[in-house]
Amino acid sequence: MAADHSYKRHLAKAITWRVVGTLDTILLSWLISGNPFAALKIGFSEVATKMILYYLHERVWFRVNLSKNGKTLESKKRHLAKTITWRIVGTIDTMTIAWIVTGDPMTGLQIGGVEVFTKMLLYYLHERVWYKWNFGIEERRT
Repeated sequence: MAADHSYKRHLAKAITWRVVGTLDTILLSWLISGNPFAALKIGFSEVATKMILYYLHERVWFRVNLSKNGKTLESKKRHLAKTITWRIVGTIDTMTIAWIVTGDPMTGLQIGGVEVFTKMLLYYLHERVWYKWNFGIEERRT
């Protein structure tokens, strides 16, 4: 029997990651802009865009089969690759929203620049937790 990742697992991962990611974005935005209201606008604007983008990212990675000589890519390397691709998508989204909310492209670049580091660490840790948790993994007959 092979493990099958359910849609509910991907949805739950999207929700838990969005909570962590939004809190990080709000805190960084507040520290960088000095404006707690702008930080809340940036953070909550991202909720919708990032939930959709993250779900799509999970579905793409679920279908990606990275193997070498018939051997599946080790989980830590796969999680690192997922971390990098998600960070690219997420940073572009954050920079754009921060620019729109603050009206200052430099603020968007600063928030996005710092976020690259905080989010990569948080995302990697999130992936490791979910890798060890079997929620939403169903056995299927092959």
